[in-house]
Amino acid sequence: MGREVVRLALDAGLDVTVLSRRPPSGTSRAHHDGARYFQADVTTGAGLAEALRGADVVIDCLEGQFGKARKNYADGGARLLAAASGAGVRKAVLLSIINCDRSAAAFYISKAAKERVYATSELETVVVRATQFHSLVAAVFHAGAKVRLIPVFKGARFQTISPSDVAFELVAEGMGEPSTERHRTRTIGGPDIRTMRELAEIWRKTTGHAGRIVEVPLPGAMGEYLRKGLNLVPSQRTGIDTFESWLAKREDSL
Repeated sequence: MGREVVRLALDAGLDVTVLSRRPPSGTSRAHHDGARYFQADVTTGAGLAEALRGADVVIDCLEGQFGKARKNYADGGARLLAAASGAGVRKAVLLSIINCDRSAAAFYISKAAKERVYATSELETVVVRATQFHSLVAAVFHAGAKVRLIPVFKGARFQTISPSDVAFELVAEGMGEPSTERHRTRTIGGPDIRTMRELAEIWRKTTGHAGRIVEVPLPGAMGEYLRKGLNLVPSQRTGIDTFESWLAKREDSL
């Protein structure tokens, strides 16, 4: 997601600085000519002041999926916002997940905690909650296809969205005029709502994998989240890129 934001921001003619614990080398596919890269770490604060110097807007696409990274995810957000405030940044935009505050899954709990940090910031903030990415379900299918089985979660429906569509909204929010509302939340979703089986059939046909589609139950917090349809937002079909069109453009998904 960060790379998509950088690409779109550069295309829009913006002056782009990227901060990361491990900035890409100049020969990496993740490196974009025209962007400045700084090594910085939100868990310690190291390098943040230098990376944020002169910035007007921060777009936060940082992740913390496991272990200490997830445990310190909200604190890292607070450290980033404090450094941004000290640098004179006027707005911060955060990527988050739809209805993360209504799930008991640990990863979603950490997302909701970070949202609360943004809601108390001195800066103007916008939280953009997105539905699951096309790449998430494709990764599940790809992993199963290695043993010729394509798993689908029983009863699950998805409104998957393209990362580039989400990046467009993040950049648009960053470039937007100051709002009278200090802290805002938006929810965006993909163009279609489909069962996971339908998505698996599309993926199998497009990729040519011969795996058998198998329904499996998904227990626990994530299963409950999906069964309640908390991953869906039918009224906000923001994305343009369908699962099929996204697959057609992604060689690494085939």
